[in-house]
Amino acid sequence: MAAILRTLVVAVVLVLAYGLLEPYIERALYTMRLAAMSKPLALPVPVEGVRQRALRDTWGGARSEGRKHEGIDIFAKRGTPVVSSTEGIVSQVGTNRLGGLVVWVLGPGGQRHYYAHLDSYSDVEPGMRIEAGRVLGYVGDTGNAKGTPPHLHYGIYDTGGAINPYPLLKADPALIEAPAAAPATASATTSQSAAR
Repeated sequence: MAAILRTLVVAVVLVLAYGLLEPYIERALYTMRLAAMSKPLALPVPVEGVRQRALRDTWGGARSEGRKHEGIDIFAKRGTPVVSSTEGIVSQVGTNRLGGLVVWVLGPGGQRHYYAHLDSYSDVEPGMRIEAGRVLGYVGDTGNAKGTPPHLHYGIYDTGGAINPYPLLKADPALIEAPAAAPATASATTSQSAAR
């Protein structure tokens, strides 16, 4: 009887521990899956309504304090939605001196996507798992862009540092991978098999 009671207590503790740790385990597994995914060959423009032909390559341009521009500026009307160019995990929602209001997203291949000079955020928060196209915030001129025409500063950071997003945004849209379909449930698979 004591062995059964001990086994039952251990089982209850394990179930409770899994219940508490499940979100962390799921996030860790998804982070590993993201890192294992291929880096995108093409990306959609992360500002709603802005077409590829409107983009200008501002990569490497001179900036204050002797810096070089590590991204692309995408101009749009203040308040235009800024959307995630990839699926991923929101790693940071905050502010910094240069970018003002910013959102960072960890995407496929471990690349980090940086959305800066936002006027405001949407309802995103760190740790959120998001799909491509999710609204992150709205075009503005915060940070060191204060007083300039509203725009999104979009940057991509790989393991070796910043990379130019312009070629990815101008690439053939047919190269943009569609989000992976969710696996079919057992009942859906069974009913599909029965229909054959």
